[in-house]
Amino acid sequence: MLILGIESSCDETAAAVVRDGRTVLSNVVYSQSDLHSSYGGVVPELASRKHIETIIPVITEALGQAKVSIAEIEALGVTQGPGLIGSILVGLSVAKSLAFVRRIPLCGVNHIEGHVAAVFLTQEVPSFPFVALIVSGGHTQTYLVRSLGDLTVLGRTRDDAAGEAFDKAAKMLGIGYPGGVVIDRIARQGNPGYHRFPRAMPGSLDFSFSGLKTSLFNLLRKRGGVPEGEELADLLASYQEAIADVLLEKTLLAAESCGVRSVVICGGVAANSRLRERFRGEGSLRGLNIFIPPAVLCTDNAAMIAVMAEEHLSRGRRDGVDLNAFSRSPSG
Repeated sequence: MLILGIESSCDETAAAVVRDGRTVLSNVVYSQSDLHSSYGGVVPELASRKHIETIIPVITEALGQAKVSIAEIEALGVTQGPGLIGSILVGLSVAKSLAFVRRIPLCGVNHIEGHVAAVFLTQEVPSFPFVALIVSGGHTQTYLVRSLGDLTVLGRTRDDAAGEAFDKAAKMLGIGYPGGVVIDRIARQGNPGYHRFPRAMPGSLDFSFSGLKTSLFNLLRKRGGVPEGEELADLLASYQEAIADVLLEKTLLAAESCGVRSVVICGGVAANSRLRERFRGEGSLRGLNIFIPPAVLCTDNAAMIAVMAEEHLSRGRRDGVDLNAFSRSPSG
């Protein structure tokens, strides 16, 4: 089946053509980072307006790269949540219109499930069941995944997501946006043992990053400003290490508690080089199978949405034009 996937849950407008849920023919992503950089974060109203401007050109580009016409598309998969409602509704409206006009099946996809599905676009895929860490700007959760579409929450953040901790730290330090990307780049030159930041809720499967941000704020206030050069790199490496430690410890604890040997790391923060290094190193020591999609499939994209849509469609699910968006996932 040839599926057109559409993703617009936050500040990336994306479209992809995927064959049989495994072969990516195109995967086009338009990033709004430049638009939001001066604000230090995503402005929802600006994001939804930019989606309106770019979604048709992005879909057209995806069809062109795949060398197929809209008439050859057999089904549509689209993100229906969670995320920014205004942004989601843009993609949802276009997908419903195309499905109605072309008289082809439509399937709404949970964005979180889509991130998990991204790993099945790689050469080596995990066997069920496995534990998945979904870590991004809006989500930090672990799940027991028995099959695609069958996810049980094991742990979740009590306050901010890990991606927020990165972005807000970068804004605090005035070093640029998106924060996670900037911190990852600068921290590579730093010493992660420079400063010991707190690791919240040890022994629990739940996450908390608000105290980490407060610790950074108090440290900057105490020293009277933002460090520069080597000291800044050391500070960021230490801050990043605290986040990586927490994500690693709690995810591996979740895998141990479920008795599984395979762990999937997905979501935008899974593109972080230090996090990938730590998981692969610790996984090797513990005899665990660690699966992390390439960075292009970790950040928001439409190929993962098409994969999840293929799974739902194969089970007979079909959505109508009354399909609506949701801002928070029913699964938490």
